[in-house]
Amino acid sequence: MAGIKHLVDPGLYPHGTEFVTEHLRFSIFAPMVAGLVRVSHLSVETVLLVVQVASFWVTLFATWRLATRCFASREARSGAVALLAAWMTLPIAGTALMLMDRYVTARSISTPCALLALEGALAFLMSDDATRAQRMRGLALCGGALAVAAMVHPLMAADAMGCVLVLGCVSSGNRRVRVRGTFGLCAGAVGIAAALWKLTASDGAVYREAAVTRYYWFLSEWRWYELVGLAAPLLILAMVAFGRRREGDGARVALARMAVASGLTAVAIAALFARVDSASYLVARLQPLRVFQLVYVVMILVVGAAMAEKALRRRPMRWVAAMTMLCGVMLLVERQTFPASAHVELQGVMRTVAPRNAWEQAFVWIRRNTPKDALFAMDADYIARPGEDAQCFRAIAERSVLPDYSKDGGEASITPALARAWAEGQAAQKGLDTETDAERVAALHPLGVSWVVLDRGAATAFSCEFANGAVKVCRLP
Repeated sequence: MAGIKHLVDPGLYPHGTEFVTEHLRFSIFAPMVAGLVRVSHLSVETVLLVVQVASFWVTLFATWRLATRCFASREARSGAVALLAAWMTLPIAGTALMLMDRYVTARSISTPCALLALEGALAFLMSDDATRAQRMRGLALCGGALAVAAMVHPLMAADAMGCVLVLGCVSSGNRRVRVRGTFGLCAGAVGIAAALWKLTASDGAVYREAAVTRYYWFLSEWRWYELVGLAAPLLILAMVAFGRRREGDGARVALARMAVASGLTAVAIAALFARVDSASYLVARLQPLRVFQLVYVVMILVVGAAMAEKALRRRPMRWVAAMTMLCGVMLLVERQTFPASAHVELQGVMRTVAPRNAWEQAFVWIRRNTPKDALFAMDADYIARPGEDAQCFRAIAERSVLPDYSKDGGEASITPALARAWAEGQAAQKGLDTETDAERVAALHPLGVSWVVLDRGAATAFSCEFANGAVKVCRLP
């Protein structure tokens, strides 16, 4: 959102602008949304709400199209789509991804595009009774969806492209192509990763400090239950891919085999070349395990269809009970994950009331009462503080701030050129809430900081113009 707001109003974020704009050069997503804001004359928040609703709808539509290719009964198709809808914010093992982000990102568009690409590929590869025109439309859909995905999120588009190529091999009627082609593609991906790992120059110590903050890049750093999140979908899909087949199972089996082959390849690459002790983190930076987003979608299709066919059938009360339970669990998790924030906010309706979250209240006050060129400092790991609920300072306050640990650490880990500025910002804000005023001034003045956000209980003689139960906003002398 900060990048979009900067494009709409270039006067925002005059300090540390690179942390807002650096990633924009890889994608047309932010310029596209900014263009919609200018053309529609609506607020950024309203446009993002429309984009989010549209992206969810297209994702469910693409899932329905995929389910139609894989399952004959309407119950199975409905079960597949309903389970995906219920699990839309399900975490993807330990990859720091979800099926769909809770807020609008470039992945909000690349994800449905990837699903449409798979559906188009199936229409081209496995529609024996289709006309040539229908098969060509499937090929055009696949190519067009991949092209859009590449423009908004090149990395996720590359994963989708790899899955389409593997799908082409595993769905072939020629056994030699199925076996040798699939093995060749997977071995080729491992070989490319090995070459990148071997030939890339060693990363500097400053960049390594930023990279290791992304623990999810490295399988050795994952918790045991996150590893289960990798293994379980592959085992479920392996039963479909290599188990007993029935007539009409061709598309479902092909998708399952594609997911198993792609997932195992990603695990092999991550285990071999994305290691904490590697001299180069280039392979880790490419995050091969992100392909599990599509693996999870295929797994959910299979599980949802089986649940509907074998348990729910055409019994409305069973559907109501099952969906209530599944959605209730997800709602409970959401409430526990973000306990201090409103979960429904409507632009122009509920925004007339002060935000419920104390940190968000402070950020809104900053946006309304401080100059655009102000530079702020705060606890670098503020996003992880109790009650903060991952409310992003730049997006809400619309002001510049020294680099933080979480969001900006991610930017620095992807863009090594930002690592030094990120490390300097971390050092300047370390222990900010427990330092004396003299120590704060000595650390922050050389960087041009004019305001600080401190813990409510922090001792200071600074002029604090806003305070609530969590934080106070103070002017640096």
